[in-house]
Amino acid sequence: MDDQELFALFRKNGYKATTQRLAIWKYIISRDDHPSTDQIYQAMKVDYPTISLGTIYKTLHLLKDLGLIQELGFNEGSVRYDPNTEFHINMICSKCGEIVDYESENTKKFWSTILSELEVKVNGHRFDVYYECDDCK
Repeated sequence: MDDQELFALFRKNGYKATTQRLAIWKYIISRDDHPSTDQIYQAMKVDYPTISLGTIYKTLHLLKDLGLIQELGFNEGSVRYDPNTEFHINMICSKCGEIVDYESENTKKFWSTILSELEVKVNGHRFDVYYECDDCK
């Protein structure tokens, strides 16, 4: 999604398309490590020193509500953000917390089969596999 499409989506849904919102979106989609709110906040403060944590939270909720990111909450209370909203498996190291996306045609076929069997409108999905990464073994 380019900047103009994102701005149009914001406006269509009654939200202002601010440069800070765009910067937050670009930061998230540039990462493959599923950043936390604090990581996003610290990165945004470099170019936007007056940005508030409230702006970060509001933008993350907006991006989630628009279906542009997935919010990955965990039992210990931490939250990470994933720009990949297509079906995939989150491979999560149970020691260091690293998250790696796994995608394959087999997983997409598997998910498609399940959806057709459920016969319901799915509002979200998440598939996590916990393991120990090579660095933690």
